Amino acid sequence: MRTLIRTIAFASCLPLAAVAAPVQAEDSYSDADFVRVAKFDAHVHDNVKRGAFLDIARKDNFELLSINVDYPDFPPLVLQAAAATGHRAEDPQRFHFATAFSMEGFGLPGWTERTNAAIDTAVAQGAVAVKVWKNIGMVVKDADGKRVFLDDPRFDGVMAHIQQLGIPLIAHQGEPLNCWLPLDRMSTDNDRSYFREHPQYYMYLHPEEPGYEMLMAARDRFVAFHPGLAFVGAHMASLEWSVDRLAEFLDRFPNANVDIAARMTQIQAQSNQDYPKVRDFFIKYQDRLMYGTDIADNPPDPAASAEEPPTTDADFEAEVDRTWRSDWRYLATPLSQHVEDIKADPKGLALPRAVIDKLYYANARRIFLHGK
Repeated sequence: MRTLIRTIAFASCLPLAAVAAPVQAEDSYSDADFVRVAKFDAHVHDNVKRGAFLDIARKDNFELLSINVDYPDFPPLVLQAAAATGHRAEDPQRFHFATAFSMEGFGLPGWTERTNAAIDTAVAQGAVAVKVWKNIGMVVKDADGKRVFLDDPRFDGVMAHIQQLGIPLIAHQGEPLNCWLPLDRMSTDNDRSYFREHPQYYMYLHPEEPGYEMLMAARDRFVAFHPGLAFVGAHMASLEWSVDRLAEFLDRFPNANVDIAARMTQIQAQSNQDYPKVRDFFIKYQDRLMYGTDIADNPPDPAASAEEPPTTDADFEAEVDRTWRSDWRYLATPLSQHVEDIKADPKGLALPRAVIDKLYYANARRIFLHGK
C-alpha cells in the first residue's frame, strides 16, 4: 500500500512529430473523454482530514471508496474511521468508505460480539463494506500461537453478520506471486521495490511461513463456504499474474468480484505478451471487475527526516491525476505509453465504451451502493 506505485511516461509528452497518432479504436473512448465520463476508484485509502483527495476527485469526475484497513503502517483504525466519516459528511455523493475490524482478542470470549457491534456502528455511520487484510493468513496468530487463516470457523459469526447486513466483504489475501520469488525473477519493478523495502512481507525470505498456494486455497475454501456473502477479491484476488487463473476463480465463485487496484503493471506485462487474451478477459468478465488504484493519503511520518517534507496538496493531486489518466489511457484508449516498471510501452486495450462504463463506474455502484 504505497501512495504511488508505478513509473509512467506518457507518449503524448513527446513532441508531436516524434509520435504517430494511432487510429482511434471503434467504439472506444479517447483521452479527451477522461474528465467527461463518470468514474469510481473502488480502492483508495484517504486517511487524512485534508481535502486533497476529494478535490482531485471532483476535478477528474471520480467517486471514491476509501478502505479502512488493519495495517500497522497506517494510522490506527479509529483515526482512519474519523477521517472517513469526516470526508463522507463533506461529500456523501462522492465519498464512500469501507470499515475494518481489529484482530485483537480473536478467538477469545466476546470477540465475535464486539466485532459485530463495531461493524454495526460503522454501518450506521455510512460504511458500505468490510475489509479484511493479509495479516489474516500471514501475520496473526491465536492465543495458542497458531496461524489464523480466513477459513477459520471462528470467523463464521462475523461473516454471517456481514452477510445479514447485505454488504460486501473486501478481502486482501496473500500477496502477488512475485512475493515468493527472488528479486531478479519478479515481473515488475514496483513489486521489486515494495518487497525490498518491506522484508517482513517478502515471503521469499521467510520459507517457514505459509506458501502462496496455501493462502489461495484457504481463501477459496472461505469463499466456497460462504456462497451467500458478496465477496470482493482486492488486488485481482492475488491472481494478478495470470488472467487465465483469475478467470477460473471467477467461474468457480459466482458471488465473487475483484478490483484491479495496484496490479496494473502485472496486467500490462501480460498484455505485452498476449494482447488479445488480456483484452478478451476484460470483455468477458466486464460485470465482475472494478477499477481501483490503492493510492493512499496518510499523515506525515513523524520519523521522516527534514529532507522529506510532507507532500503538498498540489503535489498529491498532481500525482493522483497522473495515475488516473495513465490508467485511463491504457484501459480506455488504443494509445501506448512507456511504463518504466515493466521496461515496455504497452498498447492501450481500447475496451469498448460499454465495458469501460462498467469497469469504471457501474459495477462499483452496483456492488457497494446497490445501484443507488
